[in-house]
Amino acid sequence: MLEETGKQIIDSALQVHRELGPGLLENAYLGCLEYELRQRGLQVDCQKPLPLQYRGTEMGVGYRLDLLVNGCVVVELKAVRELTALHEAQLLSYLKLGSFKLGYLLNFNVRRMKDGMKRMVNRL
Repeated sequence: MLEETGKQIIDSALQVHRELGPGLLENAYLGCLEYELRQRGLQVDCQKPLPLQYRGTEMGVGYRLDLLVNGCVVVELKAVRELTALHEAQLLSYLKLGSFKLGYLLNFNVRRMKDGMKRMVNRL
């Protein structure tokens, strides 16, 4: 299920980028990618809260996943000049905090979408 969900995410991101191209704000790509994934019959949680647990206690702070697809794959969107190690660390932290195994970092501000994709695995 993880790999098939991942394939659908990649295909959907390529479709959105093909239609919109680079240069828009992250929020525009987020809405369009969410729409595209739902059109494919996937279950999508947008801006899903991810609470922070510290020593067994839920802290009053937390994070928001851009997209959680089929309850198992985290998608973090960017519209930046280039992806950095900090962006990768952010996604890896989300995977660890939520005990998710697979995530995608997608930067839509590129000429070719394949240059803006990074697949990351949490080895749990």
